[in-house]
Amino acid sequence: MIKAVFFDLDDTLLWDQKSIKDAFEATCKIAEERYGFNPEQFEEAVREAARTLYSSYETYPFTQMIGINPFEGLWGNFLDDQDDFKKMKEIAPMYRKDAWTTGLKSMGVDDPDFGYELAERFPQERRKVPFVYEETFNTLDKLKGNYQLLLLTNGSPDLQKTKLEITPELVPYFDQIVISGDFGRGKPDPSIFEHALSLMSLKKEEVIMVGDNLMTDVLGANRAGIKTVWINRHNKDRNEVIPTYEIKHLEELFPILAELAEK
Repeated sequence: MIKAVFFDLDDTLLWDQKSIKDAFEATCKIAEERYGFNPEQFEEAVREAARTLYSSYETYPFTQMIGINPFEGLWGNFLDDQDDFKKMKEIAPMYRKDAWTTGLKSMGVDDPDFGYELAERFPQERRKVPFVYEETFNTLDKLKGNYQLLLLTNGSPDLQKTKLEITPELVPYFDQIVISGDFGRGKPDPSIFEHALSLMSLKKEEVIMVGDNLMTDVLGANRAGIKTVWINRHNKDRNEVIPTYEIKHLEELFPILAELAEK
């Protein structure tokens, strides 16, 4: 008998990839106006620079464990108490400026002041464009009252709370919100799923996990013995991680829950 649904946040309920894409487009447009180069090419150059730089810092193993990607590093403030977050807070301004300045260099422009300007602009643009999938609220409305709901998200508490502050309608649906940076380990570590179960006083058989990422949401829940629903909106190929169910739209969850209620 399923009593609770655990949801991932980014790219499951919030369309984070679109928010990042739109923030890049708006910021790269400023560079196009200044220097006339192709904004798509410039975006790819900055993304590549960001990935390379991000993986070079001493904080990289921590960001991997907690689940914070390079593009979150381009707009998060990391005002969290934990020592690794304090290091990230120190690194972040330099990282942002260097990512954008390196992107400019790869387009043949050496202009660190403009790199700094773009680095400061990107977080403003990202905060302006929170996207929620159109079916998110309808799905949560139908679930609320029939199931306990828990949000299980990887990331910096400060950054994930910022995402929730700019989409405040989401928070009241959830009985509990678990953020990996608060807990100290991220998905796919089974211990964060076990922590979530204990907060809800539930057994693993009484819960189903819904998420977009096979390597975090599905793998971690599988390891914890929790049934999984992989939301695969973009027809990604499945890898060696096998979800219990696969859907393309959140409302496809309801037939699954109805089927499980009969078991």
